[in-house]
Amino acid sequence: MGHKTMKKILLVILMLPTISFGACMDFYKQDLVTLQGEKFDLCEHQDKPIIFVNTASKCGFTSQFEGLEKLYRENKDKLLIVGFPSNDFNQELSTDKEIQDFCKLTYAVEFPMMSKSSVLGKNANKVYQNLYKITGEVPMWNFYKFIVLPEVKSVHVLTSIVRPESDKLLDLINPYIKN
Repeated sequence: MGHKTMKKILLVILMLPTISFGACMDFYKQDLVTLQGEKFDLCEHQDKPIIFVNTASKCGFTSQFEGLEKLYRENKDKLLIVGFPSNDFNQELSTDKEIQDFCKLTYAVEFPMMSKSSVLGKNANKVYQNLYKITGEVPMWNFYKFIVLPEVKSVHVLTSIVRPESDKLLDLINPYIKN
């Protein structure tokens, strides 16, 4: 092996620690806390589609928990669904414990549900602030769905009337979950 080849190999080896494999993109660097008070790391899921949905326990669209949970259970290795309970439309229960009990007992929700927070305006949580920066859109009602494709390749906004089992939603995520 020649001197120049050795130098190149040594240079590559020395640079390896500075090369960041699987680094977390800024979008996913969030300080999230679940309804149970546990930290939740979005960085672990940046390689899969994520559906962010603002939820409310006392809304006409609350039955969508059923479809969201079914979608999550069938695809949880390839898809993440994250619920953000919010009282921005005056239809959410008072405490995280009440929300957790309702979701668990009524719809057997197992997908991650974050602590109650705002999804609108200057008080919006960081995830929804970032979604607004990317899309220019905010939830107009409960159960708006923001579908973030892996590594934030694109973000799609679906209104409350688009059900989790709809072709419109499934067409966006199927290329990532059906392989």
